[in-house]
Amino acid sequence: MARYTGPVCRLCRRESNKLFLKGDRCFTDKCAVERRAYAPGQHGQGRAKISDYGIQLREKQKPRRVYGILERQFRGYYTKAARMKGATGENLLSLLERRLDNVVYRLGFGASRKEARMLVTHGHFLVDGRRVNIPSFVVKKGDVVELRESSRNAPRFQELVAAMDRKTVSAWLDLDKRAFKGVVSALPTREDITMPVNENLIVELYSK
Repeated sequence: MARYTGPVCRLCRRESNKLFLKGDRCFTDKCAVERRAYAPGQHGQGRAKISDYGIQLREKQKPRRVYGILERQFRGYYTKAARMKGATGENLLSLLERRLDNVVYRLGFGASRKEARMLVTHGHFLVDGRRVNIPSFVVKKGDVVELRESSRNAPRFQELVAAMDRKTVSAWLDLDKRAFKGVVSALPTREDITMPVNENLIVELYSK
């Protein structure tokens, strides 16, 4: 499947928000949004008026960029969310947040979602004792996500575990750093998702 392979800092600048696509770099003064707070390209500093459709489109692009998924896959998540009970927008964000690559990132086993996706694809993680190498796998309440025993002594994972004390784990996840695992203790609510996005605009866009 095709993936965006260009400079990810352009994506943050295009959306005029920090999307934290480069891990720890986003928290430093090297962040591109801090240095150049305008859209990329020769017309990036212009003041073109944006339409209602454009506003809705930009909101839709934010979660797509954050979770690193393509339009067709994102539309599939929306269709599934619309069939669930409750608010469609909140259901959509909950489904995206429960992707395995995002859970690995939230637990601290990846410095960014991109790295977490790569680690999942390489088969480093188990879900309820079974090896899962599909980043889009959606976890449910009670699932146990753990690092394979054969991977625990790898230098990169040792670095990530050592850095976990400096990071805050999402409230809907319970991390056991010594056991290299985390438990999905609850389903994520809207309050647990701090991404700067107005999900209602996404619903309006797809409802046309």
